[in-house]
Amino acid sequence: MPKKVMIVEDNELNLKLFTDLLAAHKFIVEGVKDGRLALEQAKMFAPDLVIMDIQLPHVSGLDLIEAMQKDAALKSIPVLAVTAYAGKGDEDRIMAAGARGYLSKPVSVMKFLEAVNGILG
Repeated sequence: MPKKVMIVEDNELNLKLFTDLLAAHKFIVEGVKDGRLALEQAKMFAPDLVIMDIQLPHVSGLDLIEAMQKDAALKSIPVLAVTAYAGKGDEDRIMAAGARGYLSKPVSVMKFLEAVNGILG
Protein backbone atom coordinates (compact mmCIF):
# COMPACT_ATOMS: atom_id res chain seq x y z
CA MET A 1 0.00 0.00 0.00
CA PRO A 2 1.57 3.34 -1.02
CA LYS A 3 2.26 5.86 1.73
CA LYS A 4 0.36 9.16 1.73
CA VAL A 5 2.27 12.44 2.08
CA MET A 6 0.73 15.88 2.52
CA ILE A 7 2.89 18.86 1.56
CA VAL A 8 2.14 22.25 3.12
CA GLU A 9 4.05 24.70 0.90
CA ASP A 10 3.02 28.11 -0.46
CA ASN A 11 5.78 28.28 -3.11
CA GLU A 12 4.43 26.81 -6.37
CA LEU A 13 7.83 25.64 -7.63
CA ASN A 14 8.75 23.89 -4.38
CA LEU A 15 5.30 22.32 -4.15
CA LYS A 16 5.58 21.00 -7.71
CA LEU A 17 9.12 19.73 -7.17
CA PHE A 18 8.24 17.89 -3.94
CA THR A 19 4.98 16.54 -5.40
CA ASP A 20 6.58 15.29 -8.63
CA LEU A 21 9.51 13.75 -6.78
CA LEU A 22 7.32 11.88 -4.30
CA ALA A 23 4.82 10.78 -6.97
CA ALA A 24 7.73 9.40 -9.02
CA HIS A 25 8.64 7.29 -5.97
CA LYS A 26 5.09 5.90 -5.71
CA PHE A 27 3.80 8.08 -2.88
CA ILE A 28 0.23 9.41 -2.91
CA VAL A 29 0.67 13.16 -2.57
CA GLU A 30 -1.62 16.03 -1.67
CA GLY A 31 -0.47 19.64 -1.70
CA VAL A 32 -1.83 22.43 0.48
CA LYS A 33 -0.80 25.98 -0.48
CA ASP A 34 -2.61 27.79 2.33
CA GLY A 35 -1.45 26.83 5.82
CA ARG A 36 -4.81 27.93 7.25
CA LEU A 37 -6.33 24.86 5.56
CA ALA A 38 -3.60 22.42 6.60
CA LEU A 39 -5.12 20.97 9.78
CA GLU A 40 -8.51 20.31 8.19
CA GLN A 41 -6.88 18.82 5.07
CA ALA A 42 -4.73 16.57 7.25
CA LYS A 43 -7.82 15.24 9.00
CA MET A 44 -9.53 14.47 5.67
CA PHE A 45 -6.46 13.09 3.81
CA ALA A 46 -5.00 11.18 6.81
CA PRO A 47 -1.38 11.29 5.60
CA ASP A 48 1.42 9.05 6.81
CA LEU A 49 3.70 12.13 6.76
CA VAL A 50 3.31 15.90 6.56
CA ILE A 51 6.04 17.97 4.93
CA MET A 52 5.69 21.43 6.46
CA ASP A 53 7.16 24.66 5.18
CA ILE A 54 7.88 26.86 8.20
CA GLN A 55 7.63 30.26 6.47
CA LEU A 56 4.01 30.43 5.33
CA PRO A 57 1.79 33.48 4.82
CA HIS A 58 -1.02 33.93 7.38
CA VAL A 59 0.20 31.21 9.76
CA SER A 60 3.56 29.84 10.86
CA GLY A 61 4.46 26.25 10.09
CA LEU A 62 5.83 26.11 13.63
CA ASP A 63 2.37 27.01 14.98
CA LEU A 64 0.82 24.34 12.76
CA ILE A 65 3.20 21.68 14.07
CA GLU A 66 2.33 22.67 17.65
CA ALA A 67 -1.40 22.60 16.80
CA MET A 68 -1.02 19.11 15.31
CA GLN A 69 0.66 17.92 18.51
CA LYS A 70 -2.34 19.15 20.55
CA ASP A 71 -4.91 17.49 18.27
CA ALA A 72 -5.66 13.84 19.12
CA ALA A 73 -6.49 13.06 15.47
CA LEU A 74 -3.20 14.51 14.16
CA LYS A 75 -0.52 14.15 16.83
CA SER A 76 0.61 10.71 15.66
CA ILE A 77 1.37 11.99 12.11
CA PRO A 78 5.11 12.69 11.76
CA VAL A 79 6.16 16.09 10.38
CA LEU A 80 9.22 16.87 8.26
CA ALA A 81 9.88 20.61 8.57
CA VAL A 82 11.44 22.42 5.61
CA THR A 83 12.55 26.05 5.76
CA ALA A 84 14.59 28.56 3.80
CA TYR A 85 15.27 30.70 6.86
CA ALA A 86 17.49 28.50 8.95
CA GLY A 87 18.85 30.62 11.76
CA LYS A 88 20.70 29.63 14.89
CA GLY A 89 18.34 27.75 17.18
CA ASP A 90 15.63 27.28 14.53
CA GLU A 91 16.16 23.54 14.22
CA ASP A 92 15.99 23.09 18.00
CA ARG A 93 12.75 25.13 18.24
CA ILE A 94 11.17 23.23 15.35
CA MET A 95 12.12 19.82 16.73
CA ALA A 96 10.94 20.86 20.21
CA ALA A 97 7.56 21.81 18.67
CA GLY A 98 7.16 18.20 17.56
CA ALA A 99 8.75 17.83 14.12
CA ARG A 100 10.39 14.46 13.45
CA GLY A 101 12.86 15.84 10.91
CA TYR A 102 14.26 19.13 9.64
CA LEU A 103 15.71 20.24 6.31
CA SER A 104 16.89 23.68 5.22
CA LYS A 105 16.24 24.93 1.67
CA PRO A 106 17.52 24.59 -0.91
CA VAL A 107 17.04 20.88 -0.37
CA SER A 108 18.97 18.33 -2.40
CA VAL A 109 16.82 15.61 -3.94
CA MET A 110 18.80 12.85 -2.23
CA LYS A 111 18.63 14.46 1.23
CA PHE A 112 14.91 15.07 0.79
CA LEU A 113 14.18 11.44 -0.16
CA GLU A 114 16.47 10.15 2.60
CA ALA A 115 14.61 12.26 5.17
CA VAL A 116 11.18 11.13 3.93
CA ASN A 117 12.18 7.46 3.83
CA GLY A 118 13.97 7.76 7.18
CA ILE A 119 10.79 8.99 8.86
CA LEU A 120 8.44 6.58 7.08
CA GLY A 121 10.84 3.67 7.53
